[in-house]
Amino acid sequence: MRISVFGLGYVGSVSAACLASLGHDVVGVDTSEGKTSLLASGRAPVVEPGLDDLIAAHVASGRLTATTHAEDAIARTDLSLVCVGTPSQQNGSLDLSGVARVCSEIGAAMRPKNTPHVVVIRSTVLPGSMRDVVQPALEAASKMTAGNGFGLANNPEFLRESTAVTDFHAPPKTVIGALDQATAATVASLYRGIDAPLILTSMEVAEMVKYVDNAWHALKVAFGNEIGNICQGAAIDSHEVMEIFCRDTKLNISSAYLKPGFAFGGSCLPKDLRALVHRARALDLDVPVLGAILPSNRIQMERAVERVVSIGRRRVGVLGLSFKAGTDDLRESPLVEMIERLLGKGFDVRVFDRNVNVARLNGANRRHMDDTIPHLASILAEDEDEVIQHGDVIVVGNDDAGFHEAMGRLRRGQTVIDLVRLKQMVPEAVTYHGINW
Repeated sequence: MRISVFGLGYVGSVSAACLASLGHDVVGVDTSEGKTSLLASGRAPVVEPGLDDLIAAHVASGRLTATTHAEDAIARTDLSLVCVGTPSQQNGSLDLSGVARVCSEIGAAMRPKNTPHVVVIRSTVLPGSMRDVVQPALEAASKMTAGNGFGLANNPEFLRESTAVTDFHAPPKTVIGALDQATAATVASLYRGIDAPLILTSMEVAEMVKYVDNAWHALKVAFGNEIGNICQGAAIDSHEVMEIFCRDTKLNISSAYLKPGFAFGGSCLPKDLRALVHRARALDLDVPVLGAILPSNRIQMERAVERVVSIGRRRVGVLGLSFKAGTDDLRESPLVEMIERLLGKGFDVRVFDRNVNVARLNGANRRHMDDTIPHLASILAEDEDEVIQHGDVIVVGNDDAGFHEAMGRLRRGQTVIDLVRLKQMVPEAVTYHGINW
């Protein structure tokens, strides 16, 4: 393909050189004559292992050239990658002025073309930027419509400085969020021959994925450092602890617990987290990441309460009481606290959980119920249908298979608040709300 790459910083320089190595004809574009002159002479504008040799080889072969003129680059290419910087402003917001400027230049340069052009944003931009900034700038300058006059896509990069060339050829995934299928296929063809999962999605999801990745990486670093500080304070080898931790790929280093949903609870997580934070404080250590987990969890429980209250109907049926399906453990179940909060606000609540029987509760489980929701027996229903008949609002609180099936028995006018991501679709006559989807 014939490709123009706008912005010759780390992402642009690596993308341009690596695309040339895949057999594409690439034009690097930048307003800096210093950068374009370096690239045109076969040298990298940035310091990155392996990049100098790659650029030298493909400048020599004629596959990689450089210019400061957007019009010339657009006239000679069929697809443009935008790789300009998106720095932080003083208030933390994203500065998209560079992206908007380049899109206006590309749009103006596309106007006289008789062949279709595809514009791909590789810069890191927040969700909504494609629709609110990129697309309007391109359409205003080109006098064309995205998806008709030109193709538009978001293609986030997953390149780490110092290993960027290797990362380009062996990425964890290739994500393409396009306005239409034809554009998605065109962008995907750029990476033919690269062995990585290809994910085609919406522009908004593609925009968000990059931020989720980086936030997760930052969180992992902060988490590891806080654990390390506690270990050092307790005279424990932090690296041995974390090596053992990382060997668990079933729960720890995996997708487990990472799907959005309701608050966590149970006899282990809250108790052990409190104990660890208390130990850190006893060691005079500040652990803001660990210390923020329980407050964050409480916000998620309060979010569910607020969602029920916002519906404005007093009769509420709750399917599920224990913190997860298949157990009768009520200790620190967020559903128990949610129900207690609703009762305190005057809601008429009925609840069913096939594993919870007041007469069989004992020990710490019984004490927790007596302390938190002593009148549980008076609101427990015998089956799902009693709850469904009672509630104008139905809260699905845990992942019991029977609750999924019960959705087919809902009546017109009811509202479902889903805390578990139901597998069974609710009837069209029922209003549906997910807790965070």
